[in-house]
Amino acid sequence: MTTTTDFDRTRLSRTPRVRSLRLGDLTVTYVPDGAVRLKPHGWLPAATADDWADNRDHLDQDGLLVAGIGGLLVERGDRALLIDAGFGPESHPDDPGNPLIGTLHGGELLESLRRLGRTPEQIEAVAITHLHPDHLGWTWSDLLPFAHAAHLVAAPEWERRDLAAEPRLAVMAPRVRTVEDGEEIFPGVRASFAHGHTVGHTTYVITGGGRRLIAFGDALHTPVQVTHPEWSCGIDHDPIESAEHRRRLVEELSRPGTVGYGGHFADVVFGRAEPRPDGHLTWVPIA
Repeated sequence: MTTTTDFDRTRLSRTPRVRSLRLGDLTVTYVPDGAVRLKPHGWLPAATADDWADNRDHLDQDGLLVAGIGGLLVERGDRALLIDAGFGPESHPDDPGNPLIGTLHGGELLESLRRLGRTPEQIEAVAITHLHPDHLGWTWSDLLPFAHAAHLVAAPEWERRDLAAEPRLAVMAPRVRTVEDGEEIFPGVRASFAHGHTVGHTTYVITGGGRRLIAFGDALHTPVQVTHPEWSCGIDHDPIESAEHRRRLVEELSRPGTVGYGGHFADVVFGRAEPRPDGHLTWVPIA
């Protein structure tokens, strides 16, 4: 594994592509489904206009954050696990009255899997980081491509689900199996509760080949938060708890042998937290 601060910084503001890592006998691959353009001043309300001027390379030509939407495929031989299930076959235009989200689209996940040589039937389980639509789309779409697979959700997240806010959760309910903190859900993959973004938000720690990868879900939405973990998302359930967890997470991501997976991190989904000359940490993609 190598990292370098000298990388093509246009990756920070472009839609992600398929990228893979090896962890011993495990292969982890980002599987694209679509993308969303986030309005930075609403999404990270603590960041000022000057802050965004200092981080202009994270914004696209329209001044928006580009966030990928997809899943993480974990393979061990013939076995396969999928972490999160994209947005599904839906698209939404920008609503000028929405201070958080611009255009949003999904629909590519099944084709992305096919290009990787996997069919939905080969996925034995779908592990969910949290119950937001951009992580659940293919679990409740009309096609139900993963109807045969267990849907793994943290017990507190499932117990406090809000069917009034998201009635489509009833579609996936027959396949849900709740998991506990620290539970191994697949060889080398353990659930780790990380409350803050939602009441039962979950990260997945993947270990192999003497390294570990933290698939941290929506604990971080953009690489800018690696440098500014105090910047909580505008839709965090508990912004204070979210920031506290994020500080700990960023420190973990700076430790030897530890890498991270940020599913919303534009085209730098795999990386590490590395020190800058000013003492702050910064996200550095894995080459």
